[in-house]
Amino acid sequence: MKYCAFLRGVNVKGTNMKMAEVCEVFSNAGMENVSSVLASGNIIFSSNQNAEALKIILEKAMSEHFNYEAFLFIKSKEEVERFWNSNPFDKNENLHIYAFVGHNEVETVLMKEFENAAKTEGEEAKIVNGIFYWQVPKGNTLDSTFGKILGRKNLKDQFTSRNSNTFEKILKKINS
Repeated sequence: MKYCAFLRGVNVKGTNMKMAEVCEVFSNAGMENVSSVLASGNIIFSSNQNAEALKIILEKAMSEHFNYEAFLFIKSKEEVERFWNSNPFDKNENLHIYAFVGHNEVETVLMKEFENAAKTEGEEAKIVNGIFYWQVPKGNTLDSTFGKILGRKNLKDQFTSRNSNTFEKILKKINS
């Protein structure tokens, strides 16, 4: 089965790693047809194991190899397609659209935080098919109140996010 692993916190805040080396760690952990998409920690691979088992195996392998506490989320090819197809927002050159990959029910935690945060003009969030989507004006992602909430340590093992453009690139590669 084809999967994509979404690593959290890769190549930010001092956690630097080359994607070729990450792919090598995945291969050494028994994954097949391993490749990366962008430098933000999107690893496509094949395995006969289920996502829960893969999460445990790969977090352990990454933590040991890179000497950090690895958090990653495994989604099947079909689940990745759902992230792309469920996007409720129209493309707009002035806005970023993010989808959040995480544990079950993380979307409700994120929506509660979003609803309590101050918002900028054009900032919006929706849950579609159990997926949390956030639209924010370009240049405001990290400065927005919600963006700052997303960086809290107590949330770091709960989710990671990707720009909608990243999902498009992942899908092109996973389907090739």
